[in-house]
Amino acid sequence: MSKPTLLVTGGAGFIGSNFVLAQRSADRARIINLDKLTYAGNLANLEELRDDPHHVFVHGDIADRELLRRLFREHRPHAVVHFAAESHVDRSIYGPDAFIQTNVVGTFHLLEETRRYWEGLEDHKRKRDFRILLVSTDEVYGSLGPEDPPFRETTPYDPSSPYSASKAAGDHLARAYYRTYGLPVLITNCSNNYGPYQFPEKLIPLMILNALEGKPLPIYGDGLNVRDWLYVKDHCDALSLVLERGRVGETYNIGGRCEKTNLEVVRTLCRILDEMRPESPNVPHQKLITFVKDRPGHDRRYAMDCTKIMEELDWRPRYGFEEGLRKTIEWYLDHPHWVASVKSGEYRNWIQHHYNLPPTP
Repeated sequence: MSKPTLLVTGGAGFIGSNFVLAQRSADRARIINLDKLTYAGNLANLEELRDDPHHVFVHGDIADRELLRRLFREHRPHAVVHFAAESHVDRSIYGPDAFIQTNVVGTFHLLEETRRYWEGLEDHKRKRDFRILLVSTDEVYGSLGPEDPPFRETTPYDPSSPYSASKAAGDHLARAYYRTYGLPVLITNCSNNYGPYQFPEKLIPLMILNALEGKPLPIYGDGLNVRDWLYVKDHCDALSLVLERGRVGETYNIGGRCEKTNLEVVRTLCRILDEMRPESPNVPHQKLITFVKDRPGHDRRYAMDCTKIMEELDWRPRYGFEEGLRKTIEWYLDHPHWVASVKSGEYRNWIQHHYNLPPTP
């Protein structure tokens, strides 16, 4: 039987590239990978697929309706998996325009062209089996108090940042397309991911790379903001299950069942790095922790109730936090060329400007 074809948007980014690599490693699907290659999209993430005939990379924008139409016509995908997004809260605070354009307007264009393609399918089985999966975030739910129960799929949306508001808008559009047109939509809301190929503006890779170089480890406020941490490979396994067996029109929360404060995360990371690099002049790395002014609208706590996906699809996270973190640190230590390729002038200037840190020689 021939492999199904997936149109994956944002498949050169962090989670998208991990999903694409997992799909091709298991030889599950042929991938049409559409990515605009903004600062966080990186073709180096897909280097091992360079000669793979079942991976087709297309440089383009999800807002380009003509391009989308051509890809649907030429490749006739069995499903769409939508990762393409601006995803960093801090950037959304200082430059929200790109978040609205990609996460709202771009998602609208993708939904419209997907609907056009799906409605035109003449093969009834193919039309019945078609899916479009939107990969969203726990941040759409807002913030939890210390004793509040975790977010459920029925928790009302209450976004706090331009990023989370733009993702909420995309989710609402997708649900509207399901209810109005019958478009076979699936939505997943995930907690904080970490793992290989994550752009080093996010907490864990930023701390790894700064610690290795003896730079400050900037932590917002008192460091007691709580997040639910999910190893990216567990997330990709869950996405595959939702795509294959999830119920159309439903939302599935995906989390690591692992609540930790930012300070706990960084201290654990420092301890592991001390073990892995005992000869480093920066040991103990914890001495590099630097508290910086809190960001505006900083949500205090996120936590995910994953009962639904666990009961319906028999999914469980396989990696505990410390195991996943060790694997992540090892990956960054073993891939200095990848690290060098992403540490552009833009990245360095962004970190310096945003955290108000002194210039580093």
